[in-house]
This record gives sequence, structure tokens and C-alpha cells, in this order.
Amino acid sequence: MSRFFLLSTLGSVLFAWAPASHSNTDLAEQCAALTETPNLSLYTAEWQSAGEVGVAHCYVKGLIAPNIHYYVQLPPPDLWNGRFLNWGDGGFDGDLDYAPHRVAEGYAVANSNMGHDSGSEPGGSFAFNNRQAEIDYGYRHLHATVQAAKTVIEAYYGTAPAYSYHEGCSTGGRQGLMAAQRFPADFDGIVAGAPAAFLQRLNLEHNWAMQHMFQDNFAGALSFDTTGDGKLNSLTKAEMLIEEVLAHCDANDEITDGVVDDPMSCNFVPSRDLSGFMCPQDENADSCFTTDQIKTMEALYDGPSDSNGVSIYKGKALGSEVRWPGIVIPHEGNNHSPGVMGLTSHYVNYLFYETDPGVPTMEPTNLALKPDPTRKPPEYAWWQFDFDDFTAGKGDAMRDITDADDPDLTRFLIQRGGKLLIYHGWADTVIPPEPIVDYYGEVLSATFNGNTTEAEKSVRLFMVPGMGHCQGGPGPNTWDQLAPMVEWVESGTPPDSLTVTHSTNGQIDNERILCPHPQQAKYKGPENSNNPVNWVAASFTCE
Repeated sequence: MSRFFLLSTLGSVLFAWAPASHSNTDLAEQCAALTETPNLSLYTAEWQSAGEVGVAHCYVKGLIAPNIHYYVQLPPPDLWNGRFLNWGDGGFDGDLDYAPHRVAEGYAVANSNMGHDSGSEPGGSFAFNNRQAEIDYGYRHLHATVQAAKTVIEAYYGTAPAYSYHEGCSTGGRQGLMAAQRFPADFDGIVAGAPAAFLQRLNLEHNWAMQHMFQDNFAGALSFDTTGDGKLNSLTKAEMLIEEVLAHCDANDEITDGVVDDPMSCNFVPSRDLSGFMCPQDENADSCFTTDQIKTMEALYDGPSDSNGVSIYKGKALGSEVRWPGIVIPHEGNNHSPGVMGLTSHYVNYLFYETDPGVPTMEPTNLALKPDPTRKPPEYAWWQFDFDDFTAGKGDAMRDITDADDPDLTRFLIQRGGKLLIYHGWADTVIPPEPIVDYYGEVLSATFNGNTTEAEKSVRLFMVPGMGHCQGGPGPNTWDQLAPMVEWVESGTPPDSLTVTHSTNGQIDNERILCPHPQQAKYKGPENSNNPVNWVAASFTCE
């Protein structure tokens, strides 16, 4: 009997063998017995009450030598939906991340620490001249955890999962693309949000932004010291930039809602469009821009390049400025340490060079504190990084380990028959979004010879106007990312659109549809497109 026939016949009851009910004692004993699984190193297997998960379940933890710790959460057999979900990670990771809502929905869920513990080796420090840890972080943790989790699932339920999925954003998105490229047999469907797939170039983009913001004692920073105490306490410049970009680009989609719908069609040039806001005699002040600040803006939009002007990575999208104060602008509110500073100060120290140059200084944001290369271990500061090192190939060895940038997905999308759904917020300031648009085009070319019709049967990209990094932002940004993938894999129905919402104080105040790239949502609703009452999914169509 085929798996398809079994699932179609039984509907939501995926496995006829699943017993109708169990006593908690039986379930606890069945769970505890997993520690005797002969081909895994499991050190925890305990029955846990519902708690925040919402359903009592078997909780298993194990070790994959040398340092990959992972868990599997297993719903009771009569509640299991027959599916396995690998839950994605974030940042440098180093902990176990949970998805209680998916366990409550009946998924058997797994996740790992990616091969290190952030409590003992915070940030990227785990990788300091540690090739095994770098490989575990780059890709090994992913396949090893999936294999172990599937073994646990079969030992517990007596059968392998009918379907296997990955869901993740940021690092979790990188994991999804890494699986599609390196481990095509692991999943039936992959949801990859805001993928940090081009990890090396992405982190150099962070370094580029910080070098421009911090250079010459914050001369290019979009913040200002109004009191003379050395603290950049005002964000007037950032607010002016946000307003001007919206004034130029917000209404391009015929809706004025504080969102730049299509940044790639937005024609905003700081040196031209901010010329009326320049500081007299180029003397820095609170409510105007200097030449250095204009150059910094344009550098952030352009992205990093080497000394010959060779582009390394595309920069921040127009419309993302609303997120700049928290992520890239040093000011008193973030203690002059923007959100990407941790990535900036650790990446070139630990994950760029084949041989690491040294540890960060004691105060990464204090550029007056010179690094001491004679110490043991030596010190190396992020602002010493030379972007020519990238185009010279000095990061190639690590790029092969950490980056998921291969566009040939033939094994996963064609031979395996897998499905891939990628999404990315246009207002993402942590991971600039335009490179994923380029990558999608490369996948279409390398995997489908440019045949978009064939490609869309297996892979779709959704760009989310006004969404920040994985969530939040001024635009609609909330939906169930996994449900459309399950429908696609199990019913053969690809997502022609996704309904997304924006809420304020728990109340939905904006609803739109997302369309598969390159289509965009066009307003076709009642007259007065600027009336929020009309901002509902039914008012839009994909064109």
C-alpha cells in the first residue's frame, strides 16, 4: 500500500497502528525506554506535563559527539500528526530553541545547539581556531540532528515520519538552504525565512556599516550630541531620513501607509534628494546632514566593496530606515553599540579567516583602545578589517564551510521532489533582502534553465513589504509560515498568495496578500485606497 493511499484513505488519522488512548504511566514508561535506544547517545527521556507546550509529551535530549546537543519533543502517539519538524536557530545560536506551538499541533520537533554552548563560549568565540566547531556550526549539526531525531521518532512511534519539514528564519533560513544544497534527502519541504545564507558577505556588510558609522569619531553617524557630553542622544537625522524616503517612495503603490512596497522601484538618492537639508558650511548640527553623513547613507545603501570598487554584497533596502536606529546607528539609547555590533566584532575574529587573527579588544566600541597583537591570545579589532581580503580569497576556506550559496538545487527540487518556500522582509536591516532576489534568479537559471513555470512548481520566493528581520516592522508581517508548505507538499497545491496581517495592541489594522516574486500585490478594492478600512486581503490581487 502506498503512503499516498494510506494518507488519503485515513485523512487526518495518519497511522492505523496508533492506539486510541494511553495511560500516563504507559506513556512515561514508553518515553523513558528511549534511553536504551542502542544506536544513539540519549541522556534524557522523560514524560513532561503540558506546561507551556499545551500538550503532555515525551522530551528527549541527546549528544552527537563531540558537542552537538539536541532535543526531540514527541507528542503522544494518538496526537502525533505523522510529521517531523526541524526547528531553525538564530544568530550564532549555542542553545536549544523551542516551538511549543508546533508540538501542540502534533509535530515531532527537534533542534540542536549547533555544536556549542553560548553560556561558555558566547557569540562566535566557540570557533576560535577550532575547525571542528566551525564545521559543526556550518553544516554538520543540521544533518546529524535530523538523522538522530528520525531515529528517535521511529523508536518511539514504531514508524518513520510520513513527512519531514524544516522551518526557520535568519540562521534558520540558512539552515534550510544548507539542507537543500548539502542534504537533499532530509526534508520534503523547507521554509527558509530571511536566510543568512551568504554568511561571509553578510557579516562583512555589518562591518562595512559599522566602519562608516564609527569612523572619525562618529562623523558619519546619523545621530547627534545635543548636550556636548560626548553622548549621541538625538536621532533627529534618522527621523528626517525616514520621512524623506517615505515622501519619495511610500505612495508608489498608490497606498500611503508608511511602507515602501517595492524598494527596487524607489528612486531616492541621498546626495540629490537631501540637498535641501545640508548643514551650513558643512558644520554638524542636530537637524541637518553633513557631507560625511550623506556618504555614510549611500555606503549603507550600496553595500561593501573593495578598494577597486568591486561589489561584495548589496546593501540596505530603501524603506528599511525605520529599523536603522536599533540596528546600525550608534546612539545613547543603545549605549553606542548598535544591534549588529556583536556580529561585527566577532565574525572577522573567529569565522572569516582560515587561521583566526585574534580575539576582540575588551571594549569593541572604543576605537581608542588599540588591539595588542603580542598578547596570548593576540587581539584583533573589527575596524582593522580590510575588505580587499575578501576579493583576495582570504575567506574562501571558511566560506566553503558556512555559506549556503549554491544555486543548483537539482537534487532537492527535481530528484527529491522537494518544495522550497523562501520569504524575506523588505525592511530587514540585519540581513539586506536584495541578495535573496538575486539568488532566486540564480536558482531558476542553474536548476530550471530559466523556466519559471517549471520552477514555481517547486520553489517560490515571497518578499514582504515593510517587514523587519523575520518579524515586526510597519507592514503586515504575521502569518503561519509552515501551513502553506504542508499544503503544497501533501496536497500538491502551491501557494499562489499568502494572507498576512499587521496588528497594533493585539488588533489587526492592516491585511494584505503576498505574491510569489516577481508578482506584486496590486490594490483592486473599493475607491479610496488610503482608507485603512479597505486594507483587507480581498482588496488585492497578484500581478
